[in-house]
Amino acid sequence: MFQYRTEQMKAFFRQWQLQSMVIPGIIWMFIFCYLPMLWLIIAFMDFSIAKPMLQSPFVGLKHFQDFMTDDRFWRSIRNTLGMSTIKLVLGFPIPILFALLLNEIRSLRFKRTVQTISYLPHFIAWTIFGGIALNWLGEGGVVNQLMMALGLQEREILFNSDPKYFWWITFFTDTLKETGWSAIIYIAAIAGIDPGLYEAAELDGASRRQRMWHITVQSIRPTIAILFILAVSGILGSNFEQIFMLKNNMNMKMAESLDLYIYNMGLVSGRHSFSTAVLFARSIVALALLFLANHTSRKLTGDSIF
Repeated sequence: MFQYRTEQMKAFFRQWQLQSMVIPGIIWMFIFCYLPMLWLIIAFMDFSIAKPMLQSPFVGLKHFQDFMTDDRFWRSIRNTLGMSTIKLVLGFPIPILFALLLNEIRSLRFKRTVQTISYLPHFIAWTIFGGIALNWLGEGGVVNQLMMALGLQEREILFNSDPKYFWWITFFTDTLKETGWSAIIYIAAIAGIDPGLYEAAELDGASRRQRMWHITVQSIRPTIAILFILAVSGILGSNFEQIFMLKNNMNMKMAESLDLYIYNMGLVSGRHSFSTAVLFARSIVALALLFLANHTSRKLTGDSIF
């Protein structure tokens, strides 16, 4: 073990130029991810922005008890779990399928064109993309025109004004915007597969579908497992920018996610300690979900993060 550590240190010093490139990232992470955690202490205080933090009175678990008895909090939990479950169950496989199909395209120029077009929406801010989506969903929008042309509805519908459509709107808009970008990591994993495996399988008479399932999917299985674990751990999170753009007073009962609830309580209502307590509790649950998903994946597939 000591000899192994010594070899690691020698390799580190031989590559010090490359290793030093990590330093800016470490500094950024410390300043913006770890240092702010010191302010979690206000979850146990009646914090006032008008006086120093340590002069605020200590109230223990008061704020945790308050949000646990708040009906609006539980409504936001329901909405968050509903939207996240739809995205996890239906949305998670879509980038995988897209990457698999893209890998089967033989024309390199066409493949690059499709891939470029697919991930361009990722670079459009939700303030713009959300406005485009609202225009599509409005009266006279492309969605209404398409549905009426196909005979699926008789009149125009204000989709974003009806709460029952909101979860599905978030799913479809998120899928349209992020599928190409999410597929990049799978495409990179597929690119690392040994071409000899495909040649050997083809010589053995395996069809294209069999090669896709038994070689491509099995080779990228660790990548799928890791991303699925991370997706499960983030199930209590939501795309705040997306929901903030698509919400309105008519769909709020189905639109207010946990992130939006924290925003409304902390910045809009000025209840900083209360919103910090909610965020603190959510982080603990997310950590527990991470360990649970990691353990389950390791038991079922043998693949895990740690």
